Amino acid sequence: MESEQLFNRGYCRNSYNSITSASSDEELLDGAGVIMDFHTTEDDNLLDGDASPGSNYAMSNGGGAAGGVSSSTHLLDLLEEPIPGVGTYDDFHTIDWVREKCKDRERHRKINSKKKESAWEFTKSLYDAWSGWLVVTLTGLASGALAGLIDIAADWMNDLKEGVCLSAMWFNHEQCCWGSNETTFAERDKCPQWKTWAELILGQAEGPGSYIMNYFMYTYWALAFAFLAVCLVKVFAPYACGSGIPEIKTILSGFIIRGYLGKWTLMIKTITLVLAVASGLSLGKEGPLVHVACCCGNIFSYLFPKYSKNEAKKREVLSAASAAGVSVAFGAPIGGVLFSLEEVSYYFPLKTLWRSFFAALVAAFVLRSINPFGNSRLVLFYVEYHTPWYLFELFPFILLGVFGGLWGAFFIRANIAWCRRRKSTRFGKYPVLEVITVAAITAIVAFPNPYTRQNTSELIKELFTDCGPLESSQLCQYRSQMNGSQAYPEGSDAAATPGVYSAMWQLSLALIFKIVMTIFTFGLKVPSGLFIPSMAIGAIAGRIVGIAVEQLAYYHHDWFLFKEWCEVGADCITPGLYAMVGAAACLGGVTRMTVSLVVIVFELTGGLEYIVPLMAAVMTSKWVGDAFGREGIYEAHIRLNGYPFLDAKEEFTHTTLAREVMRPRRNDSPLAVLTQDDLTLGELQAIINETSYNGFPVIVSKESQRLVGFALRRDITIAIENARRKQEGIVLNSRVYFTQHAPTLPADSPRPLKLRSILDMSPFTVTDHTPMEIVVDIFRKLGLRQCLVTHNGIVLGIITKKNILEHLEELKQHTEPLIDDL
Repeated sequence: MESEQLFNRGYCRNSYNSITSASSDEELLDGAGVIMDFHTTEDDNLLDGDASPGSNYAMSNGGGAAGGVSSSTHLLDLLEEPIPGVGTYDDFHTIDWVREKCKDRERHRKINSKKKESAWEFTKSLYDAWSGWLVVTLTGLASGALAGLIDIAADWMNDLKEGVCLSAMWFNHEQCCWGSNETTFAERDKCPQWKTWAELILGQAEGPGSYIMNYFMYTYWALAFAFLAVCLVKVFAPYACGSGIPEIKTILSGFIIRGYLGKWTLMIKTITLVLAVASGLSLGKEGPLVHVACCCGNIFSYLFPKYSKNEAKKREVLSAASAAGVSVAFGAPIGGVLFSLEEVSYYFPLKTLWRSFFAALVAAFVLRSINPFGNSRLVLFYVEYHTPWYLFELFPFILLGVFGGLWGAFFIRANIAWCRRRKSTRFGKYPVLEVITVAAITAIVAFPNPYTRQNTSELIKELFTDCGPLESSQLCQYRSQMNGSQAYPEGSDAAATPGVYSAMWQLSLALIFKIVMTIFTFGLKVPSGLFIPSMAIGAIAGRIVGIAVEQLAYYHHDWFLFKEWCEVGADCITPGLYAMVGAAACLGGVTRMTVSLVVIVFELTGGLEYIVPLMAAVMTSKWVGDAFGREGIYEAHIRLNGYPFLDAKEEFTHTTLAREVMRPRRNDSPLAVLTQDDLTLGELQAIINETSYNGFPVIVSKESQRLVGFALRRDITIAIENARRKQEGIVLNSRVYFTQHAPTLPADSPRPLKLRSILDMSPFTVTDHTPMEIVVDIFRKLGLRQCLVTHNGIVLGIITKKNILEHLEELKQHTEPLIDDL
């Protein structure tokens, strides 16, 4: 069942087959793609010299043969030209990285050879050289602008659930009270210009009626935003739902998902992301911002032929766009580059590193220019702590790392189980109803608790903030009220008042609420990120632990742990630092990020001094999470959706051989092959119509079985249609050949069809005794779609990426590695 569920999505097109109906080399699901003619004169001579004894070949361009061959010269010349459609990919197929890189090198050589011919050609070469920098610049500009727009709109719509600003409708709550002279220190968020819905409708700000009205309006707006978001996604852009990072990882590995990075997806994702965040659902906008940035990169890449006509080069742009997305999501340009390198990119050459850095720089500069948070910083929760951390605090930091790892493992299992249940039951057929139900429960439960009612980003900001004289948060009430005002000690290590303990109870309830609702929210048919909810859970847990350690140090300052480090009446414990460490630990437990996460968090908060606690917590979180399973949440969703993704982080430790994984197996039907020069067009079409394979090995003859090359089903079909459209005389009896020169045919024979231009003359091959460890490594590092298995030059079978994924899934079902019986 597991292997059936692994590919239950994405393989529903004409060229895909289910695992349960495996036969022959049907597993060539990733076979559609570009094939180039890599033959050389030496290859041609060798091939012609190795022909079977009974074959005659016309060694000149159709000359020396009568009738059919001479009359076919014009057609052959036509077919030597590039065939429209060959070199493109079907939806839900994998690109050929090797062929794409060869094609790019050939394009580059052609440009260099012509640039000295004229000034125009030299200008074209300069444009080609600078097109990479231009496209990442445009991507950075668009990503920064859209991120600023999303931040501003989400803040305004989130505050709309509570009230409106009468003086300026476009101001959110904080902006509305900026210019007011009637605010107090204790109630700085209250001003005459801002009116709650109860004040507008009932005319009263206090009392049970006011509370009920505000409660009702909060729930109404939350449901309205969620309903509008899910309807827009369902009607206009189904690909706009979710985080987008699992699909981005799959696309960057070479998979084709048409429309996932298109303009409609970009438009709807931008709009619905604002609505989803404003609805109050337990989700964030940071993950979807990576998807938005990649949409920008994909759209701009079509302006430059260098990237629009080469899928491998386009993925270099998408890697840079991913860095720009994280840069504007967290205000962390360096962290964005490391995130692209560590988490999402499959192919990351050095020039892509530079361009990713530049794209992240441009995006961060644009976002800083927009200044969406009004604090002249890139992020909402920038903090500065005034006390260092002490060695004994490593113990609670590591405990937070353990909590983050346990939370990550629990969340991944629970969320995947719920998403699998959603796919297998009727409940998943009603996405609108599911979103409305989750939004209603979230709003109804969240409103009574001030820590769940507020925006999650605002909550994290409050939890990260260090207590000081200017803070009016309930978390900072370390002395009883005096004459209606708060008095704070110079140090934060003071006795907590009932207000702090009340806040801790509310935070504990908020922690349980966030844990439960995040499990059911991630995977809804609305844009939903996981970074902010995970950080909020960790920040809540960290703040609770921080306050507990702080009070322990206050009441037991004579303990040996505190006596050496903490002086009475001085700052010693910073609860906000514990919140920051807890946030990093929980996010690391869910995503299994390490280096990029630490850099993102210290860029996010400005806590450069606290790298060691962050590193300790994140590493502990990863170790604990890996003890329960090495998959992060994104890899788990990739496997759930059945995407053909080979994770480079997984180790292959089994002892199987290529012959045990290849298709066909012993009891299967023989491998479907094509001969190089004795097939008719009718026989070729019969093979295509009777099989669903996406590619065919081409051999010398049925007797020889020696490998000549590999031809793709899509390219064969396109070439036949193109020949019939351009030239008359192509009939079912026409001879089809893949050699350089046409064979000698009788005078009354119909015109032959030459298909050598679509033949891959250098397919990757391994022997039947090659260890699968090496085969898997080849597929990962070269980005192969398929590999032929031979024995003494005779074709035995084929291994595709799907075969490898099946094999890995089967091995996971066994508790011990499989042993090869020799």
